[in-house]
Amino acid sequence: MIEQLRGAVHKMAVRLEAPEVRYSLRLGEQAIELNPLIGQHLKLEYLGQIHCVNCGRRTRTSFSQGYCYPCMQALAACDVCIMAPEKCHYEHGTCREPGWGEQFCMSDHIVYLANSSGVKVGITRATQLPTRWLDQGASQGLPILRVATRQQSGLVEDLLRAHVPDRTNWRALLKGPAADVDLPAVREMLFDRCAEGLAALQASFGLQAIQLLPDAPLAQMNYPVRAYPTKVASFNLDKQPVAEGTLMGIKGQYLIFDTGVINIRKYTAYQLAVHQ
Repeated sequence: MIEQLRGAVHKMAVRLEAPEVRYSLRLGEQAIELNPLIGQHLKLEYLGQIHCVNCGRRTRTSFSQGYCYPCMQALAACDVCIMAPEKCHYEHGTCREPGWGEQFCMSDHIVYLANSSGVKVGITRATQLPTRWLDQGASQGLPILRVATRQQSGLVEDLLRAHVPDRTNWRALLKGPAADVDLPAVREMLFDRCAEGLAALQASFGLQAIQLLPDAPLAQMNYPVRAYPTKVASFNLDKQPVAEGTLMGIKGQYLIFDTGVINIRKYTAYQLAVHQ
């Protein structure tokens, strides 16, 4: 096999196109288009080094998808409120990086429904759709609310997830395409069941801060998968430095081989070589 490129892994670049989603694998400053490689033999080799995506220092373990431990402890992007936005502490003056928070958290966010392994509720910055859906492997996506800050999106999500889950079953995601769901009907159900809670949030933050999106269009995504695995087995580069096989498809941030699957985003900042 011939080495095609090597470098630090980033999450796959993804774009929504017809008839199917397009993917590129990025290693350092280089990239390779993956869709044309489906059906061909591919080898990913971990070269034994991880370099922090923020400071560049070598680290034995990747924290928060690509950071060294000191950066994980210091950066706002790695704080607990990123995973639980309702726990935002900016207003208390304790944000790790107030300037970063003002840029990324004090901006419009979308609360959405997606169908990946089933219906889920999620949040993302308004500029990140449809990328967020594609990264999750969703076959359908529907924006349902626009809110003014990340904290507010977390509060809305916390309200809605009493009725709809907020997680994806990654094994179910990789076993086959999800059956279509009437997401507009789910949206109306949530608006009805959560009307009192949503009204309370609007009273607290203002009508312009918490805006319902009753007429947003439904998005459909089709992934380049030629065959799904009958049994989902995951490669672990920390235990075995080679992931190899015939590339059968790509969905979310997963490469699907005939020998197993690998979550590329999990290995952000790992030094890899790609052979074909």
